[in-house]
Amino acid sequence: MKHVSILVPAGEAVVGSIEGPHKVLSQVNDFLAGAGQAPAFQIELVGLTRDKTFNQGLFTLHAHRTIAEDFRTDLIIIPAPHGDLAEAVALNAPFVPWIRQQHAAGAEVASLCLGAFILAATGLVDGRKCATHWLATQQFAAMYPAVQLVPEQVITDEQGLYSSGGAYSYLNLVLYLIEKYVSRDLAVCCAKVFQIDFGRRSQSPFVIFQGQKDHADAPIKKTQEFIEQHFADKLTVDDLAAVSCLSRRNFERRFKKATSNTVAEYIQRVKIEAAKMSLESSQENVNEVMYSVGYSDTKAFRTLFKRLTGVSPLAYRERYSRKAPALAA
Repeated sequence: MKHVSILVPAGEAVVGSIEGPHKVLSQVNDFLAGAGQAPAFQIELVGLTRDKTFNQGLFTLHAHRTIAEDFRTDLIIIPAPHGDLAEAVALNAPFVPWIRQQHAAGAEVASLCLGAFILAATGLVDGRKCATHWLATQQFAAMYPAVQLVPEQVITDEQGLYSSGGAYSYLNLVLYLIEKYVSRDLAVCCAKVFQIDFGRRSQSPFVIFQGQKDHADAPIKKTQEFIEQHFADKLTVDDLAAVSCLSRRNFERRFKKATSNTVAEYIQRVKIEAAKMSLESSQENVNEVMYSVGYSDTKAFRTLFKRLTGVSPLAYRERYSRKAPALAA
């Protein structure tokens, strides 16, 4: 039986990312009990203190143990903090040496959504792949440059160090761990009971490109705004360097530093974001959408769209179109 320690973070947290894994793992034990088998998991909440309130006192969680107690665990689950992430990492710093100690003794560690910030603070994923919510990727990359951020992935498994993508995609990681520790049959059963999309491995379709303007380089920000206003035009690096009043070489260097994208990558992402919005809200066919955002090569457009979103333009429309018919009463 594996001992699972679900952390109760200091500060604010997404309570669902504490209760959710507890519920799903407990369901596994219930299934096994119904089959006359021993439980697979001993599940405990572990905090810095015994009691912790969240959401201005709306929820109170009672930890089974605190990290001050002497015990060993097999799996540590780090739920998602809420609010200022740098502050959350600082508030949860007391967990860091405990996590490192448990890992050195053989425990595996899984972060859920923004819990990746606390996992990264341990240094255990330096040089390794890690996922987190796509909304926080820029801040994560700035805070933890030694970590190999993979913003498109829903699940990472780095030899017993796990992470998940944004929000409720943590349930996909929980199912992955159930399959790994118990059986695929039970993981599939849980997926059906909790109605989780078991096969999803990418969060790219959910990403909203927001322009990466959280920097202080005014000429680059001006150029970004120009790109977003003229994305359908044929834009060259020389033209954009002129907009920024910088030499081409200096412009390209500063653009990459400020946005974490090359100029070409940024233009592509702006065009594809515009195409996504059109596919969601208009009745234009895929070729019309392609032309409207400045592409004329059908194969190139569809390839780029799928690379950035994880699905084809047509599949994206079918999934997210606002014109989809309402369910029958």
